[in-house]
Amino acid sequence: MKRSGAGRPVVVAEIVAVLLPVLVMLVLGLWGLDRGGMWRDEAATFQVARRSVPQIWHLLHHVDAVHGLYYLFMHAVLASDPGEVALRLPSVCGAAAAAGLVAALGVRLCRPRVGLWAGLLYAVTPMAGHFAQEGRSYALVAAGAAGATLLLVRGVRSAGTGVWWAYGATVAVTCLLHEFAVLLLLAHAATLAAARLPRRVWRRWGRAAGGAVLVLSPLVLVSHGQSGQVAWLTRPDWESVDRLLRAFAGPTQPVFVPYLFLVALGVLWQVPRGEVTLAAVAAPLMVLPPAVLITVSRFWPLYDERYVLYALAGAPLLAAGGTDRVARAVARSWERWRGATPPWTARRRMRLPVAALAGVLAVALALTAQFPLLCQDRTPSRRPDNLAAVSAAVGRELRPGDPVLFLPSLARRSALAYPEGFRGARDIALRASATASGTLYGEEEGPAELRRRLARLDHVWLVAAPFALRSGWRPHTPTERAKLAVIGEEFTLREQLARRGVTLRLYVRHPSADDPAAALVPA
Repeated sequence: MKRSGAGRPVVVAEIVAVLLPVLVMLVLGLWGLDRGGMWRDEAATFQVARRSVPQIWHLLHHVDAVHGLYYLFMHAVLASDPGEVALRLPSVCGAAAAAGLVAALGVRLCRPRVGLWAGLLYAVTPMAGHFAQEGRSYALVAAGAAGATLLLVRGVRSAGTGVWWAYGATVAVTCLLHEFAVLLLLAHAATLAAARLPRRVWRRWGRAAGGAVLVLSPLVLVSHGQSGQVAWLTRPDWESVDRLLRAFAGPTQPVFVPYLFLVALGVLWQVPRGEVTLAAVAAPLMVLPPAVLITVSRFWPLYDERYVLYALAGAPLLAAGGTDRVARAVARSWERWRGATPPWTARRRMRLPVAALAGVLAVALALTAQFPLLCQDRTPSRRPDNLAAVSAAVGRELRPGDPVLFLPSLARRSALAYPEGFRGARDIALRASATASGTLYGEEEGPAELRRRLARLDHVWLVAAPFALRSGWRPHTPTERAKLAVIGEEFTLREQLARRGVTLRLYVRHPSADDPAAALVPA
């Protein structure tokens, strides 16, 4: 990137270009951070992170090894303030860091105004804002991926090896936060190939990437044995591709179409031999990780949008690059129309601030168009469930000593996240707590013991996930099948209360034919 002789103004412009997106992302991330309720995935983070380190280590041998590093990190975060704001605050910081790193990439690969636009576009994208307020690892993974990409660019342009050590370490930590971030290496390999870099760069990158993969290998082996955790995923289709594209470019039509046009212009950026350009970095980053994961998932379902959040960084970079092409074309046309023009340096000094401000205005318009979506995203209704609302509803209905049955066992997450509503209730199926058993939701009794316990009850409250109440659901464990069988054979539905993601039902035992008094079961 060529720079003017006025060094200080350029440095100031670069600093502003990076800091402004960070501040915007922080404001959007902190806005409405306390939604008043966690959803199921956040609840898993919350209840695991509050365990001791040996208890977390015990859990990882059975389940959720892929999130192990994140759980240990959140254990330290929640040690002093175990609340919902503290749960989500690392994601806000991760999203802000990602916005700043995207801006830094634009600055380094092109010029300050491109970095400013790219960082701001990232910050106002609803997908980035959504995961900035999730108590999960995805925003931190996005920051790590953007940081690794910036280090890749620095490494290519540097003669030393220190940058490559930092690159390898950043990739390794990012992949340990979520192993699907390893697809980032495919994007970086494509970047090096597009730039047609010499072998020495490939060797240095190969050593750093190989070290990161070596560090990741034990986690891959352990998590492969826990692959049943993603059995709920389905094969992606063209609708999945369209949904991801709209998530990257902005779901509202007034933003989506111009955004795609600018991305296309950004892709057309020429790649000189031996030089890493914006298009060579951003296009593989945006396309390859999602494309590879979606293709694999056609045969072995592993794809979910959040797993490739880090690829979002490529879209605003390309859009900002396309915007810069438009701005320069408009400036040249204007100067030709005016005829006599001032010297080149004066022209450049005059048009850069105007173009930068025009780009910021365009980002502000995109934010305005998508602002209703951002407002909706700050409410619990935008998540699959609200476990706080479930616990509150249970607390209003249950009395001390009432028996509770969770169907399936993962429905117990509401009681683990918000135990107040279940205080005093008897968990009929539970054999060992989640902490003691090294599981997420506890260990339950076998079907014979469960039947004996239910046989002594005249009523039971059922806390059920909606899918468990559908006629087509077939549980895989004997205990879950016993729950369905006993409830269906021996009990009658008396009351039902539905909350988003969970249904609460009161069942009473069938009146016995040879006991007339049993028919007088109170409502």
